[in-house]
Amino acid sequence: MSERMTRRDALMRTAAVLTPSLAPLSFAQAQDDASKKLGWAIVGIGGLSMGQILPGFAECTKSRVTALVSGSPAKAKEQAEKYGAKRVYHYDNYDNIKSDPDIDVVYIVLPNGMHAEYTIRALNAGKHVLCEKPMANTPEECEAMIRAARRNNRKLMIAYRCQYEPYNRAAIEICRTGQIGKLKTIVSDHGFRIGDPSQWRLNKKLAGGGSLMDIGIYSLQAARYLTGEEPTEVEALSYSTPNDPRFKEVEETIHFMLRFPSGTLANLTSSYGYSGANRIRVIGDLGFVDMEPATSYGGIRLRMAGKNGYEEKKFAEKNQFGIEMDYFSDCILNKKEPKTAGEEGLRDVKIMMAIYEAARTGGRVKLTGEK
Repeated sequence: MSERMTRRDALMRTAAVLTPSLAPLSFAQAQDDASKKLGWAIVGIGGLSMGQILPGFAECTKSRVTALVSGSPAKAKEQAEKYGAKRVYHYDNYDNIKSDPDIDVVYIVLPNGMHAEYTIRALNAGKHVLCEKPMANTPEECEAMIRAARRNNRKLMIAYRCQYEPYNRAAIEICRTGQIGKLKTIVSDHGFRIGDPSQWRLNKKLAGGGSLMDIGIYSLQAARYLTGEEPTEVEALSYSTPNDPRFKEVEETIHFMLRFPSGTLANLTSSYGYSGANRIRVIGDLGFVDMEPATSYGGIRLRMAGKNGYEEKKFAEKNQFGIEMDYFSDCILNKKEPKTAGEEGLRDVKIMMAIYEAARTGGRVKLTGEK
């Protein structure tokens, strides 16, 4: 991977067409009629939106894009025409979405430091919100977002797409049903070699932190959803290359260890200096699960050995954002609480703050482990 690689490049791997063997999420029966689909506004038309999210609507049965919000009018108009969005909003008239009956859900795809403001404004406009991860830069911002959702009686979901795609779902089932025995160790590494020093991911105000907030959250999430537990304590070390202009404000690499109530230990890393890493390995007393790549937009591989011998699982490739958006639409339509609601995002941010504290002090930080 080159120095100019972005997180999106690191997560995107070419994918072979694979054979399905896992049942889809239990959505209600789909309706092709557009009037039966919820209308979505996408806020932020960058590489992720254009490369993954907007194309994902083609595979949706409960979601359709009806509006775009962008600071680049020409680009937004082009994308609106391409994907059939009815309206384009700008950041200065964003609050006008309140009067748009074609918008049911708002998807926040902005730099981390803007998540809280634009999520709360969308909730106050009476719209449900799917917000990209990390949820926000601080626990206080996360809590304000949750309060806004409750106050406006709207749903708030954090975009943890890996909890909805089939490979990670299969890994969760394997680990939680004892197919590899008692979990002993989880190892996960996520990172890439970041380029342009002026990009928002290297600006602490916009990003909240460095590689941990951006890509390390995948390792953290994996440890939590594979065990089904909350960590009780954390230790950490961080390092940034001296005098590197990319790391004036945020960390380059962070290595952290989590202890879980069952005794499982997780050794996790994230970095903006790797040549490329995207893997999860879980070792139990009867076998293992190995995923590499583990959290890419495509081409994920899952191998396991356990009670029933060795197996490589294969599933059909689908747009992961389409799966995620339809899941949230189904929750709204059927009045169900999403699996990755705002409280899930808050827990990650609290743990990441504890990881930063442990790295700064060189000590062990106790966690509440609250659900």
